[in-house]
Amino acid sequence: MPPRSAASRVAEPEPRVLKLCELEPGQTGDCFVLLSGKESAKTRDGKPFYRAAFRDLRRSVTSMIWSDGGWFEDCDQRWLVGGFYKVRGRYFENQFGPQFELEKIRPIEEADRSAGFDPGDFHPSSRFDPDQMLSDLRQLAEEHISELPLRRLVARILDDRADQLREMAAASHHHHAFRGGFLEHVLSVTRTAVYLADKYRDQYPRLEPPLSKSLVVAGAILHDIGKTIELQQRPGGAEYTAAGRLIGHIVLGRDLVREAAAHDADFDPEILLRLEHIILAHQAVPEWGSPVSPSTPEALLVYYADDIDAKFHMVVMALESERTPGNEEFTNRDNPLKRRIFRGFVTT
Repeated sequence: MPPRSAASRVAEPEPRVLKLCELEPGQTGDCFVLLSGKESAKTRDGKPFYRAAFRDLRRSVTSMIWSDGGWFEDCDQRWLVGGFYKVRGRYFENQFGPQFELEKIRPIEEADRSAGFDPGDFHPSSRFDPDQMLSDLRQLAEEHISELPLRRLVARILDDRADQLREMAAASHHHHAFRGGFLEHVLSVTRTAVYLADKYRDQYPRLEPPLSKSLVVAGAILHDIGKTIELQQRPGGAEYTAAGRLIGHIVLGRDLVREAAAHDADFDPEILLRLEHIILAHQAVPEWGSPVSPSTPEALLVYYADDIDAKFHMVVMALESERTPGNEEFTNRDNPLKRRIFRGFVTT
């Protein structure tokens, strides 16, 4: 039978698009992905290459882009971090984690929307409504900060930065690194701080000067406020600003509090000093960014409320990560805590 003419051939249908997180090890598929990073490096022989990171909402993979492969020039000059792409390739796992052997790649086109592409699907968000979280935070300040100038300061800062706070992640990687994560973390820290302030004020009624619940709550609400300058939201997630890298959120937060207090002639200088100390000390040690250790009862409570919320979230994220061969009962060490977390016995 003679071959059909080009005009009479029926175009083969495009393969069904799968989610990156749906691919099984060894499976090849087409996926919509976000390019979340590309890191340049050199081999031992001095040849350049890239580690390109692609992700969807639930899985991140690495593609090795070698200088003698077909994608190096495109990756180097045209691939944009934060951009969306349609890719075809094989998913596999090795000792370095989830990998993707790239076969085809192109930028997303408008027609891809009919095949299921939605940019909103790539941005993890808090489970909680940001407007409600911000309202709850304001309510905690109203109920538990008795000193009027201090309550005004907290309200002023929250109001001035409300739009940004609704969108912000709490970090670029380690904990609550998703839209609304800042409010989720700060609200949780503040609720814990309220509990701790009540507990220890009742337990030590003769403490002199008395434990200030107002300062504990104000410090909990504002401990990370410098991140509104340290971080900026990008399509691929939160990234550090120049001020964030060169100064850091702790000192930036102290400066924001000072600026806000300068608007109020009635602001008590000792309350301001103690509030500044809470912010400066909330990460406790220099290697975490704090120039001083907690040296007041209020600073100590905010430090522990912040620390347990961040670390518990890290444990949850590790437990919710994918099970891979060899780590069924325990997670791997690829988490901010750098330890294996016990999932439980595997039943067969």
